[in-house]
Amino acid sequence: MTEQKNKKELIEQFQKHTTDSGSPEVQIAIYTNHIKKIAEHLSTNKKDFSALRGLQKLVSRRKKLLIYLFQQSPSRHASLIKELGIRG
Repeated sequence: MTEQKNKKELIEQFQKHTTDSGSPEVQIAIYTNHIKKIAEHLSTNKKDFSALRGLQKLVSRRKKLLIYLFQQSPSRHASLIKELGIRG
């Protein structure tokens, strides 16, 4: 239940309009949240290779969306990166 609540909060925070649930910003925010959870899991379970594979797939998907967003609007890309705190 908390997973759905957290996802709904992310959608509300990053949506462009009231019915937006699939814009690149929303998808990247959801992926980032999921990546953080899997990375935390992997810090305690170092030999969970299936979780590692899932993490790599999520990072790849997020990277593709970030590239797409940069091509469409570099300003939105920069503000999203700053807001999410990615790319240290």
